[in-house]
Amino acid sequence: MLRDAYRECRRALTDGGVENADFEALCLLEHVTGYGRSALITHGDAPVSEAQLELLNSLTEKRLTRYPLQYLLGEWSFMGFPLAVGEGVLIPRDDTEVCVRMALDFLKDRPSAKVYDLCAGSGAIAIALCGLVRAEVSAVELSDKAFYFLQKNISRNGLKVTAINGDVLTCHREVPDGSLDLIISNPPYICRSELSGLQAEVKFEPSMALDGGESGLDFYRAIIRDWTPKLKRGGALVFELGEGQAATVRRWLKGSGYEEICTEKDFGGCERAIRGIRALGN
Repeated sequence: MLRDAYRECRRALTDGGVENADFEALCLLEHVTGYGRSALITHGDAPVSEAQLELLNSLTEKRLTRYPLQYLLGEWSFMGFPLAVGEGVLIPRDDTEVCVRMALDFLKDRPSAKVYDLCAGSGAIAIALCGLVRAEVSAVELSDKAFYFLQKNISRNGLKVTAINGDVLTCHREVPDGSLDLIISNPPYICRSELSGLQAEVKFEPSMALDGGESGLDFYRAIIRDWTPKLKRGGALVFELGEGQAATVRRWLKGSGYEEICTEKDFGGCERAIRGIRALGN
């Protein structure tokens, strides 16, 4: 029965030390059977086939290895937009909403703004911006594996985001100076020495999307240096930040002629996003 299958999955995940075992068991059960949370009350006695039980058990066992739930499900939602995810692409996280909302605030009075999302990954940021405001959005991603998901998610959400399979450290040369209203990026920002100590689930995600160099700040420095000329005067640069990085990135933005620099905290109190406005005289 459906109820029994859920209980067994939840028990296995709990015994295996998986946090939020209740929620994850419900996600796996719905993925396999199509029955969601409310069905446990209304259809708890519904039969579950042997094939479904076998698949549920297989997914549960894989989850116990700390393989990410999102990869098992094959998709995840970000700000209401469904996104395909899998090996080779960074999993969208709620913290990134702070960065997106900071960008939305800047774009609200700028119809048809031209936006570049750098290190786009699954396309979470680009898709959210394109779907929530009228903007001309381009998304740049180097990894072929991640680029596959980027294209798939653009198509799935029916949005006109331009996907660019390129390196943000070099492709700025193809973008005209003073042509962009907003540049936004959730770049790799983990210190290389800290990669081995990350949460077990994160180790399944691509290191290319996590490794920010020895200091974790390599991409911030390069993007500020190389992409600032691409912004219109009065245009904005928005970054997602790692913990403890706000002060350094703020200093670099100020030194590169940005004004009205502000940060926003995530639910945990970490300064998670920063925005600077390119000075009119810079």
